[in-house]
Amino acid sequence: MIKQLVSAIALTLGVPLLSLAAAPADDALVARGAYLAKAGDCVACHSAPKGKPFAGGLPMNTPMGRIYTTNITPDPETGIGKWTEEDFEKAVRQGVSKDGHNLYPAMPYPSYAKVRDDDVKALYAYFMKGVAPVNQANRPSDIPFPLNMRWPLKFWNMVFLDKGVYHDKDGHDVAWNRGAYLIQGLGHCSSCHTPRGIAFQEKALDESGSAWLTGGVLDGWFASNLTGEQNVGLGRWSDADLTQFLKTGANAHATAFGSMTDVINHSTQGMNDQDIAAMSAYLKSLPPAGGTHAPAYAYDPKATTALLAHPANDAGAKVYTAYCMHCHGVDGKAFAPLLAPLAGNPNLLEKDASSLINVTLNGTQDLVIQGIPAAYPMPKYAPVLSDQQIADVLTFIRAGWNNGAPAVAPSDVAKLRKSTQAAQ
Repeated sequence: MIKQLVSAIALTLGVPLLSLAAAPADDALVARGAYLAKAGDCVACHSAPKGKPFAGGLPMNTPMGRIYTTNITPDPETGIGKWTEEDFEKAVRQGVSKDGHNLYPAMPYPSYAKVRDDDVKALYAYFMKGVAPVNQANRPSDIPFPLNMRWPLKFWNMVFLDKGVYHDKDGHDVAWNRGAYLIQGLGHCSSCHTPRGIAFQEKALDESGSAWLTGGVLDGWFASNLTGEQNVGLGRWSDADLTQFLKTGANAHATAFGSMTDVINHSTQGMNDQDIAAMSAYLKSLPPAGGTHAPAYAYDPKATTALLAHPANDAGAKVYTAYCMHCHGVDGKAFAPLLAPLAGNPNLLEKDASSLINVTLNGTQDLVIQGIPAAYPMPKYAPVLSDQQIADVLTFIRAGWNNGAPAVAPSDVAKLRKSTQAAQ
């Protein structure tokens, strides 16, 4: 009786029975694609500040010049509305656009190459049917001729692009393989967290490479070491610590900064608990790599407390007491996770101080968890403190509480001040 009624309605409306049957499946595919797009953090790169979602226009700095992300809404004129699923797959996994031009590897297609066919299909369904079309022309790059020619990228792909999708690895359980798939593929964690070579290629694409996720400099930030390294990596973090960080952007050890803030805001906080647990399990399985090879960090506040009791005797201590101590405390532990700890923070112990200089100069974007902005974002001190003062206070912090990290030079602050101001 129900089938007859549905048939009658379909005939009356002129709707084929096939489309009625397929609609729930289509909706499910779109919903799955929406989740995968969140896992891939697509909106963060393909949306400009105050712009419409996925309409592109976000500036990205490369060693050759500035490029702008593209419109990936289903607008037929300026977006991808006329793209077939095959066109979409070529762009996502092979770095080749519909018209045949090669994409810059700032688009993390070396990671997306590992995304499986069924997930590509779901992503295509979402971008075609679940995203609002926006008519916004793509902006050409600022890279000058002849560096803006794309044909050399064909040879780059021949050398550095591994086109194989991810296959589960023997000897590991389902959760580990799921985590590896997300970290290596849609999560494209290595795009920031793996150092790059002279040709801007990632030095490793999975855990078989010694440089895998050992940290890397990108756009004025140092993306942290994600291996089991005991000082600058995740060696002192529990599974619960890592899960908390991926869900909220902060824990007892560190707080997100730079582009990781976008990852937390737009991606990982919206992922399900099973996938977050899988990602954590994979990352926590990685052996120590990279780092400074220093002895294991041990908290010792005595010397720092003494300096802060008489800050006039130390230039860095004077700046710290005036601008930092009210949030980060005499003990350097702050009020984590509300405020970032400084004692033993992996980013403080890292040899490369780029992130510390950048966050002191320019502050941080707000972490927005479940719609609520963080109560105490890091303010910018570029208008307030000189290069010498920032170098002094960071040198004090990096030596404080037994952190034992190298000093920061005023010239390093000046260089980053100039580059980040130019990028704004």
